[in-house]
This record gives sequence, structure tokens and C-alpha cells, in this order.
Amino acid sequence: DMMVGLVFVFIILLIYFALQYQQKSKALSDAGEARTQMLLDIRDDIKRRNPELKVIVNEKTGVLHLPAEILFAKGDTELSAGGTQAVVTVAQSLAAVLPCYTYPRRTRNCRPTAHGVDAIFIEGHTDSDPLQGSWIIKGNLELSALRATNTFRTMIQNVAELDKLGNRSGRPVLSVSGYGEARPIDPGQDEAAKANNRRIDLRFLMEAPQDEDLARILVPASGNTNP
Repeated sequence: DMMVGLVFVFIILLIYFALQYQQKSKALSDAGEARTQMLLDIRDDIKRRNPELKVIVNEKTGVLHLPAEILFAKGDTELSAGGTQAVVTVAQSLAAVLPCYTYPRRTRNCRPTAHGVDAIFIEGHTDSDPLQGSWIIKGNLELSALRATNTFRTMIQNVAELDKLGNRSGRPVLSVSGYGEARPIDPGQDEAAKANNRRIDLRFLMEAPQDEDLARILVPASGNTNP
């Protein structure tokens, strides 16, 4: 009888952990789908505002790529006139879409979702060509960080509401990082590859699902017909 009882307890624990795994797997999958849809909505809004502005969405990594040639002259940290206009357009599209995924949460004209954004990193990336440094810019790492910082500053100076968007904990979602040439997306060494690697990336991280979200995802409320 004791052995039967232990087996029964083991089965109960196994079912419990299986349900936990199912909840978390579904939550992560749904969060990935929500991020993809959010990125596509941002891309489509950018295209609507400026059909000439080409941005690239990587659905797998959750990144929106902005090619550097539309933003900066080679070796420069300041946005060009066209680059400023492009960044402002991107900022306007972020302001249009992100409130559906940040806090305080907007529900009007938003896709139904239990998932939100935890952080958005504005990342600067350069090619592998050595940069002749100055007393301010000592190399590609500083160049990438200053470009990311100036992109961030241009965004919030022209679209102030972006600076008010927070995650579930109330912290701002926008932040800045620079990687120099350390994270290429094109392994080639020709000029086309280098042009691909010179870029500003917007990397979107979704918040970790909370326990109440897991329960709601696994057992939807009665009468809820949202996908």
C-alpha cells in the first residue's frame, strides 16, 4: 500500500510539472507571436508614413534593422538630415504601436494580447574597418555607442511620449548599447557585407510571463473568443 501511495504521489507531481511546462511553453510561444506581430505592425506603420524608408524585420531575433547608410555618413556620429527624418518616422511608428504592449496599457485599437514589452535596446553596430580615433572617439565601440545614443536622443526629443513608455515594473523600456564590430550579421569582408553590418538595431525583449498570465493563457476565461 505504501508503494502504491508513493507511485500515486509521483504521478500527481509528474502531472503538476507537466502542466507547468505546458503553461510556460505556450506562454513563451505566444509571447514570440505577439512580438512578431508587433514588429510587423511597426514596419507597416513606417511604410505607411514613408514608403521610401526601408527597414528590415528579423522575426526570429525580434530585431528591427535600420541600415546605417540612411542615417550616418561613414565614420560620423551625428545623424544626417535624411537620417534624422528617418529616425523621427521610426519614433512616430513606435509611439503609435508600442502603447498596446507597454504600461500604462492602451486597449483602444490594439490587438488582444496578454504579453508586453520589457525592454527595447537601441543598438549601434559598425563594420570591421579600424576607425582613426580622436580624443572623443577612440574606435568602433565608441562610434557605435554614440550613434545609438544620438538615435535615442533624436527619438525622444521629437516624440516625447516614447520616454514615458514603461514595462510592467514601471521602468522605461528604451535603452542604449553599442557593440562596435563585435556582432556582424554578414560574415563577408567585401563592401556589401560591411554595409550590412553598419546599422542601428532595435531589439525587442518581451516580459517574462507572470503566474496569473500563465493560468489565463492555459485556461481562457469563459466566453473569450480572442485567438
